[in-house]
Formats: sequence, structure tokens, C-alpha cells
Amino acid sequence: MQNQFHIKFWGVRGSIPCPGTDTVRYGGNTSCIEMQIGGERLIFDGGTGLRVLGESMLAEMPVQAHLFFTHTHWDHIQGFPFFVPAFVKGNRFRIYAIPAPNGATIEQRLHDQMLHPNFPVPLQIMQADLQFYDLEIGETIKIGELVVETARLNHPGVAVGYRVNWRGLSAAYITDTEHFPDRLDENVLWLSREADAVIIDATYTDEEYYDDKCSKVGWGHSTWQEAVKIAKAAKVKQLILFHHDPSHNDDFLDRLGERAALAYPNTILAREGLSIELMETTKRFSIPKQITNDQ
Repeated sequence: MQNQFHIKFWGVRGSIPCPGTDTVRYGGNTSCIEMQIGGERLIFDGGTGLRVLGESMLAEMPVQAHLFFTHTHWDHIQGFPFFVPAFVKGNRFRIYAIPAPNGATIEQRLHDQMLHPNFPVPLQIMQADLQFYDLEIGETIKIGELVVETARLNHPGVAVGYRVNWRGLSAAYITDTEHFPDRLDENVLWLSREADAVIIDATYTDEEYYDDKCSKVGWGHSTWQEAVKIAKAAKVKQLILFHHDPSHNDDFLDRLGERAALAYPNTILAREGLSIELMETTKRFSIPKQITNDQ
């Protein structure tokens, strides 16, 4: 991975895990994405997909990685207590997030979800070297040759989006953000600017978002139609729709993907096991024929 920009999807759902016969092709785990870039491993969010990623890392130990959280709603942290490499001495993880509106640090919030009566063992039982960093919105983080940029997202309780830059290549991770009714979000546009890949919140369709009987306005998420607007305005090379609603089964997402690809040809839907390698001249995409829980 020393000369590669590799992205893999371990969890692509929002709100709640939804395993079952109707979600086999896209997967039912909640948000978790891995980027291996220039010899560094970055992990974004710790939904239930983090458990599966952790199992895949056991053959590589000792391991180290940088773990970035967009925010700490349940679907983005619920896999952390089951992240096996964090329990193993000799591994090292640097963990980043912005403080919560009440001032709680990422260490406090991960600690609190593992307290009785919610969980049987405390965070302190994890034997890996865990180093916690509180970010400021707008802060830039440098990791070797990598530059990680941050920006505020429009989500209840505040969330942060990330953009990773390396040797002229870039990928943005922009989930849990709601579009504005009268304009494109300047922060989302900035993170997305001419990026090689943009992974973006597309939880709803416009029809669902504006539904008279069950409107999703104010819920903190966007639609695939708004994602397309961002991609066009920011001149995104590859648009990847992410954070699928748990009620959207495989067939629904197939149809949604067809509509989105017509609106913006360089559009795909995130699915568990999807691997993307960014290169200066070409982009290679590999989708496994069969999605399993132990990939």
C-alpha cells in the first residue's frame, strides 16, 4: 500500500443495522470506511462495519491506524466495543473527533457507551495503545504525506466531514449532512472540490424527503438528487452514494442506482466489500460477486 490510495467499504447503512435476505447485495452494517494510503491506514466511523474490519485485521497484527469519527450518534460508534484489535496489546490507534456540543470528548463518549448497564466491560479493558485527539472544525491534520481537511456538516448535534489529499489524489467522506433548501452547502462543496471520489450522504430520495405524510426535513440527512447537484457543481470525478436508509432493500437500491447514474454518469452506490483504488491516470473499481459477513 506504499504507493496506493485504496478505499474499502465495511458498513454503508445509516440509523440501524439491517441484516437480512433483502439486504445481501449492499449489506446491512452501519457506517465504516477504510482508506489505506501511502502506507497509512485511516478508518472513518465505527459503526457495526468496524467489527468486520477488525476481524480482517487480526491476521496482520500488530496493527496501527488513525480512526476518525464524523460524530457519535449510535450508528457511527456502535461497532467500537466489538473492535477486537483494540483489545490486543501491541496495537496502536489514534482516535480523532470534534467535542460534542456539551463539551464531551471522544474518549468520554466512547467510554460512556461501554459503562454498565449498557455494556459488560469498560473501555479500560482495551489493551491496545489508544491515543485520543479532540479536533477543531476546520482543522487540518497531517499524517506523513497525507493531508486531512475538515469542515462542519449540517446535522443535529454537529458532524464533521473529511477530505484526504495525497500526491494529487483526493477522496472526501461527507456523511450525515442535510442539504439547505435554497442553496448548496459551501462546506460540502469545498470538501468535494474536483475530488477523485466523494462518498456522500444520500439516505433519502427527494420523494421521501418531502413526503407530506412523513417528511424527513430536519432529520439531518440528504437525498441522492442533492448529491448529484453537489457532484456537478464541484466537478467530482466519482460520486459514491452512502448511508443507505435501512428500509431500502437491494432491489430498491438497484433502481435508485440506475436513476442516479442517468443523472450523473460517474455515480455508484456504496456496498459492503466494495474496493476502490485511486490512481493518477485511471480508477479501478472492484465489486465482489458475493457479499458475506466474513469478507
